[in-house]
Amino acid sequence: MAVGRFQVMATLQAARAYVLGKPIHEAKSFGLNRAIFYAAAKKGFKAMKGAKPPEKVVIGKTELPEDKIKKIQESFKVENIGDEIAYAVTLDGKTYYIIGNEIQTEEDFAKEIERRFNGKFDKAWEEALMIVSSYDKGVLLSQRYFYEVVYKPRRDELAKKWTALAEGEDLENNG
Repeated sequence: MAVGRFQVMATLQAARAYVLGKPIHEAKSFGLNRAIFYAAAKKGFKAMKGAKPPEKVVIGKTELPEDKIKKIQESFKVENIGDEIAYAVTLDGKTYYIIGNEIQTEEDFAKEIERRFNGKFDKAWEEALMIVSSYDKGVLLSQRYFYEVVYKPRRDELAKKWTALAEGEDLENNG
């Protein structure tokens, strides 16, 4: 199974959030959230006008019970990573990002992103952290600069390289 631009975006965005100080579960949630957001934007998705808590909440394919939804609705907030905003909620004491009614959890990240690496995600994660850490904090805090300077120039190269890694080739000897 190939590693595509979606997985590259999610991994680099998660690394960005982690380098900027978010805990790993929150960084992975943010990474998947941003990959979904950009994929939807590319297909003509229009951003929500005005933030509002979700009416129902889904984790994976499971809709949560009413009492849990109420707590999540009460925790709904706008989070910033630099000049980029994302909607977030608190679930079981942890912050997660949300699009519409779907919360992006670290389990979702594992299922949507990590599984594409066939057990070798840790090597790609280390490379992503190295890449992101090499940039000035100002670049990481800017949505536009992050996209234009960090992600866009290497998205296809990383997709190819990480696909080779997932297929069993040695990361250091490829590219």
